[in-house]
Amino acid sequence: MKKLGLSLLAVTAMFFYTENVNAQVDGDVDANVEVEAHAQEKTDFKEIDVLALPQPVKDAVMTDFNGAVTEEAWVKEKDGKTMYKLSLNVEGEKKKVYIDQDGNWIDKKDKDK
Repeated sequence: MKKLGLSLLAVTAMFFYTENVNAQVDGDVDANVEVEAHAQEKTDFKEIDVLALPQPVKDAVMTDFNGAVTEEAWVKEKDGKTMYKLSLNVEGEKKKVYIDQDGNWIDKKDKDK
């Protein structure tokens, strides 16, 4: 009877151990997917010099974000359209915005269209 109790205890312990290991592995996979998605977004855009931005883009930033400083800029071409991703410093607050070559703002949800 003692051996049966110990065997049952050992089986239960192994069950909880394997469930714990599987939970940790699943958590790592979710974190990796998020990192890969973020890395993919960065690779779509190529970093460019802020001074190389077209004048309509510069004008739109000055008009709509008065006093903002463009710290970084990236460009992406898709289907013959050029889109820019800008990192702005607006009164100490960092913002990422998307804009086309004509100075039209693009909603973040629509940036892949």
